Order: sequence, then structure tokens, then C-alpha cells
Amino acid sequence: MAQNRPSQGRGPSQRQLRVGELVRRTLSDLLNRQDIHDPDLNAMSITVGEVRLSPDLKIATAYVMPLGGENVEAAIAALARNKSELRRALAAAMTLKFSPDLRFQPDQTFDRLDHTRRLFADEAVQRDLAARDPDGDPTGV
Repeated sequence: MAQNRPSQGRGPSQRQLRVGELVRRTLSDLLNRQDIHDPDLNAMSITVGEVRLSPDLKIATAYVMPLGGENVEAAIAALARNKSELRRALAAAMTLKFSPDLRFQPDQTFDRLDHTRRLFADEAVQRDLAARDPDGDPTGV
């Protein structure tokens, strides 16, 4: 009986990943070709870093960042303002049964990378890394 319940705490299914990547590429192409009739949106160069889909594939959350990382709020507002036109264009370009509802969030990937670099540059972390031998085992063990 427990086998029929949706998995809690597990990552996305292969289908979610596959459809998410298809939506990401298609959305990137639409924004790159400036197929949307909004001069504010067409004036921006927007990167779509990732698209995550809900388990039922009805909601797609696109993680986006304008080139240079500036005016993130304006980019998300422009995308949200044009989400129905983007959804129609996605439906026309893809062969899915349903076109997912689009949501837009800022892509925090680069911020996390910067944070990770700062952590590795920390003196205590460098000392701990230097105390390990080339095989990754702590010395003296």
C-alpha cells in the first residue's frame, strides 16, 4: 500500500528532469529569439539556469538571471507580465499534453558558488585541507 503514495524527500523523477530541461531549452530559445512582443523583455538578455517541474508537470518554476545580474526584479516582473504569452509559445514549440503554468524565481546559483569559494578561501578550511593527504584521508589515521 505504501508503494502507491508519492515519494517524500526524494529528488525529482527522470520525467520531471527531462521535461524541465526541455522547457528550459525552449524558454531560452524563445527569449533569445525575442519572440515575445514586449520591448522591455526583449531589451534584456536573460539566462534560464534551471527549470523545476512539480510532480504532476503542471507547474514549471524557471530560475532566471539577467546578463550581468542587474535588474533582477525588473526581469522577473517582465517575465511574469508575459507568462501567458510565454506559455502559449512553449505549448506551440513542445509536444506535451499540457503546457505547464510558469513561475519565475531569481537564479541563486552564482551566489552559492561565490559563498562556496569564500568558504574554501577561509583560513581554517585551508588548514584542514592541508592536513589531509593526497588520498583524502586525514593524516595520522
